[in-house]
Amino acid sequence: MENNIFYKLASVIDERKNASPESSYTAKLLHAGVEKISKKVIEEAFEACLAAHNGDTAHLTNEICDLFYHALVLGASRGVTIDAVAAELTRRFGTSGIDEKASRKQQ
Repeated sequence: MENNIFYKLASVIDERKNASPESSYTAKLLHAGVEKISKKVIEEAFEACLAAHNGDTAHLTNEICDLFYHALVLGASRGVTIDAVAAELTRRFGTSGIDEKASRKQQ
């Protein structure tokens, strides 16, 4: 799976944790902290929804990429790895979304 673009991106994000904020946008976000990264995730989610509403698939594709990137940065800032995300998606795969949500409410 290491050739998967999500793994490659997560690897670069992880490398930037110790980089100078002046050296990359990712390092700058990571140094700014969870509040700043969270605001970017919210902003990108909103922009993706607007693009979807407007029916512009090229713009929507770009906004989804931005959203995925910022979500990965947010996870990395709190120690959530791409492997953990993949494992959770794998666990959920094949389970009805209704059933999965109900099981979370019972926990």
